[in-house]
Amino acid sequence: MTTYILRRLLLMIPTLLGITLVVFVVMAAAPGGISAQSLVDGMNLEPQAKQAMEDYYNRMYGLDQPPPVQYLRWLNNISPVGFVFDEEGALAGFSLFKGSELGTSFRYGRPVGDLIAERLPITLLLNILSIPIIYVIAIAVGVRAATHRGSRFDTGSGVLLLGLWSVPTMLAGVLLIGFFASEQFWRWFPTGGISRREALDMPFLPHWSSLGDLGLLFLLTGLGTILLVWLVRRSGSILWIATMGLLGAAIGIGLAMSLMSGDFVRGFLLDRLWHLVLPVICLAYGGFAFLAKLTRSAVLENLLSDYARTARAKGVAERDVLWRHVFRNSLLPLITVSATLLPSLLAGSVIVETIFSIDGMGKLAVESVQTRDRELVLSITLISGLLTLAGYLLADLCYAIADPRVSYD
Repeated sequence: MTTYILRRLLLMIPTLLGITLVVFVVMAAAPGGISAQSLVDGMNLEPQAKQAMEDYYNRMYGLDQPPPVQYLRWLNNISPVGFVFDEEGALAGFSLFKGSELGTSFRYGRPVGDLIAERLPITLLLNILSIPIIYVIAIAVGVRAATHRGSRFDTGSGVLLLGLWSVPTMLAGVLLIGFFASEQFWRWFPTGGISRREALDMPFLPHWSSLGDLGLLFLLTGLGTILLVWLVRRSGSILWIATMGLLGAAIGIGLAMSLMSGDFVRGFLLDRLWHLVLPVICLAYGGFAFLAKLTRSAVLENLLSDYARTARAKGVAERDVLWRHVFRNSLLPLITVSATLLPSLLAGSVIVETIFSIDGMGKLAVESVQTRDRELVLSITLISGLLTLAGYLLADLCYAIADPRVSYD
């Protein structure tokens, strides 16, 4: 296993080089290309100032050199080992410990590493919140639909999931803003951003001015959770019961918030979560719609297999047959899809962050492409490719964990 992991890690290097090379060639071959003159055009400068700016861009980024030299220059910058240049751009020597940098952005005039360090945590936060929601709902709905094949729940969930999968992300985002963040309908959520300016001065956790309001919150939250859990207690699915419990808690919190009479300060945490509700829904609905249908098909196929019938014939309880035998063998298709889930979420965040005005990696990628910011585009491509390859490697390792027959030795 160790040899396999090391081999895959080493293969990532030429793969990433190929990905960045393709992006560089496309940008260089695009009409107009990338040159100091194209960057200076539109600045409305005097001829001398314009010439000085062109000289600065050529010296800073090597734009007056042939494209292969420009690409090798960029590789030298991101590599921790390579050639060192002085302030005038002349070769100063070779170093084994020169450090790695992603360059300086054309548009922002700031180091690309600083820009990515600001934007990447926001996109990762959206994905970290979306992935558990996708898998919890998909597994709960898919397993229940498979174990109740032909029931009203199976038919209704199938139609609903097909409808959700058919709705484009950009249309869903516009509809969510139009209905749930508009003055004309229900202004329950903000239209964009990840927090209000006032939230920076708020305490981290929410607090109430009245103990009665706090008691009402706990009471209604507990009642909502208990009620929905009691209604589905005989379903036999732990995931379904947990999902309905969370739904009941959310309903209880919403009802308590509407009945409170005292002053309430939502705090930084609740304000951030309030702003992320619509973007997370927009990112997650397509993923769990597809995975739920895939889970249903995989579980249904294994429920009818020979080993499941043999386990029932031996007297094994139906719940143990489902979760100890059938579900584990049904994980393989889910693991296969999970390898492509992270790249697809990053691609979806481009649309979601643009619609909801969130300054994340997706919006940064759109801005860098629009302004032909080569350093920024190549860096974002490098990070996205690295995350994609890491997802594929993690999926291969999960195969060996879920199925003992899979071995990489």
